[in-house]
Amino acid sequence: MGQSVPNATLTAQNQPTRAPARPIIRGMRQFPIYTSRGRWAATLLANGHLYNERGEWIGWVERDGRVFSVTGQYVGELSRDFRILRKRALDSVNGVRHTPPKPPAQRITLPASMPLPPLFAEIGFDTIDVLDEWPELLHPLDADPAARDMGE
Repeated sequence: MGQSVPNATLTAQNQPTRAPARPIIRGMRQFPIYTSRGRWAATLLANGHLYNERGEWIGWVERDGRVFSVTGQYVGELSRDFRILRKRALDSVNGVRHTPPKPPAQRITLPASMPLPPLFAEIGFDTIDVLDEWPELLHPLDADPAARDMGE
């Protein structure tokens, strides 16, 4: 009949090395966040966490629609058409800071593309689209401009 193949034992040196897999969020609803120009800039998961297009955690959304960065800084409001908007004259600090929640997985795997954006309502001059005009407000943890280098 068939020949039996001896059981091969693999040592650590024989194991192929590969990058660790990024977690995939299965079964959790995803909502694309677009800029006013129609570019896919972020993804909101049903648990309220925001991720950029590379799958890095960049912030979270409170139940009332307020958006915060990974450092707890107030960024703006989530609009009904899934854009992050903010008043232009709003003081950048505004005294609104929250303690960030426990960081989720640092990176997740997102789809390679998203559906086309809807037609957006016009926004007034007193309102800005954060991801169009101030995208640096939503940065991943490792790109925090206020963080100090190890050597400093």
